[in-house]
Amino acid sequence: AKHGSAGEPNVIYLEPLFVQAGLSDFRVILPITDPYVVHHGALGGFATVYLESQSDHARAREALDGVTGVEKVLTRNEACELFGLPSDRIGDLVVISTGDHVLGSAPEKHDLSGLKDPLRSHGGLSEQRVPFIVNRRLEADATGRRNFDIFNHTLNHVVEDDS
Repeated sequence: AKHGSAGEPNVIYLEPLFVQAGLSDFRVILPITDPYVVHHGALGGFATVYLESQSDHARAREALDGVTGVEKVLTRNEACELFGLPSDRIGDLVVISTGDHVLGSAPEKHDLSGLKDPLRSHGGLSEQRVPFIVNRRLEADATGRRNFDIFNHTLNHVVEDDS
């Protein structure tokens, strides 16, 4: 799903886009980065961008306007409110890719030679819906709950069958 017709990954490298827009003092963080890159190549559907200057925010957002595969560009406050994120751990901007694209920092920072299977990645909105399935009746309504609420519901709101 994250590959083009030729089998190459659909990657949006953010750093070159920002440099092309005249930005120089920024940092792109991809939270999916971990040592096991065989499936995702250290690419993800979510990136956070730190900008040194407040005046760079508009230019950074404009650099991503109309880029195929960029689903959303949010400010820190917008992302924190929308996703319940801690503001002290989020950059000035959050970039989210569509389900058929992934985000990278710069081509030279991602070795994709180890990808032998189709690219998999996480963090985008296309993967946000997760079933909330419990094998017992709940006394609380699970509507509108998030994946991390399942622990509270299964530990504190399960109705035991008296039969």
